[in-house]
Amino acid sequence: MERISQALITAGFKVTVVAWDRGWKLPITEERDGFRLIRLQVQAAFGRGLRNMPGLLRWQAALLGWLFRNRHCYEIIHACDLDTALPCLLVAKVGRKQLVFDIFDCYADAFRVGPLQGLARWFERQVATWADAVILADEIRRDQLGDVRLKRLALIYNSPPDFRAELESSHETERFKIAYVGLLDASRGLFPLLNVVAQRPNWDLYLAGFGVDDERILAQAWSLPNVYFYGRVDYRTALRLMAAADVLVATYDPAVPNHKYASPNKLFEGMMLGKAVIAARGTHVDELVERHKCGLVVPYGNEMALAAALDRLAADPIFRQALGQAGRQAYEAFYNWDRMRARLVDLYRDLVGAEDEPPAGLHR
Repeated sequence: MERISQALITAGFKVTVVAWDRGWKLPITEERDGFRLIRLQVQAAFGRGLRNMPGLLRWQAALLGWLFRNRHCYEIIHACDLDTALPCLLVAKVGRKQLVFDIFDCYADAFRVGPLQGLARWFERQVATWADAVILADEIRRDQLGDVRLKRLALIYNSPPDFRAELESSHETERFKIAYVGLLDASRGLFPLLNVVAQRPNWDLYLAGFGVDDERILAQAWSLPNVYFYGRVDYRTALRLMAAADVLVATYDPAVPNHKYASPNKLFEGMMLGKAVIAARGTHVDELVERHKCGLVVPYGNEMALAAALDRLAADPIFRQALGQAGRQAYEAFYNWDRMRARLVDLYRDLVGAEDEPPAGLHR
């Protein structure tokens, strides 16, 4: 959201971000890099599936109220995922606002909604149909929406700005370093990774994030002297951890439906940083890694295959540097943020009309 907001500010739009504070007790309002950040404090946990439904409904009610009270302060609503889409759609139609529906993940496939999966999919498609524009993170995700007619569609990869020059590490060591920064979930292949690292005490693993399985993952991680856990970190710290590593891991479980459409920022961050990436077979990540020859692909959950891939990269720095350079070239040619920013700004200018002054834009 910071990247999106800053891109629009640079293009002349005024941006307010409305966010959900689930219990971190962060400031209610904050001025950040040219945009105003407003947090609606609605208590709710993470990763509890349908048990989070009361909190989700309270959040949507709070968002609906904020949007209605401030309806004269904005012209465009940028709704991120189904968590925000229904209140945004209602206010957009009643208040005659334009709606941009930004689908980070297909809700029915990405979250544990159980018997409500079909309903979530139906709502998502209805919002996409009614929205003035839809943003997807990869062309493959068009299949998830099914046969729905969209007024406008923009493909904007979740790629980072080019921070490589300022993040390159000057503290080289002989130890082989692996990094994983993201959701602490068993479906990310973290237990096989920890088992491999446990058998190779001359390697280091940098681990950061939080998630539904963090207690189980950390119970094993804390028993290993060569695993360094950093907890919940800000974006720049996350990038610094990855920049200090030799290899990044993005092994998603292909049994999770949404992983077959995964186009994660970890992959594009690895490309930007010039790092080799290890991906799991049967996910969209493996297709991108093999297409651009920027890493190695292993069967998900296969500890021996993962160990063999990491052993190969640890033993051959020239090979892993070649993989990283291929990823860097792909980032520069296809995925760099300047290209994505131009697509976003073009979409917004199309919404307001090229000859009009940019209106205020509201983002969640």
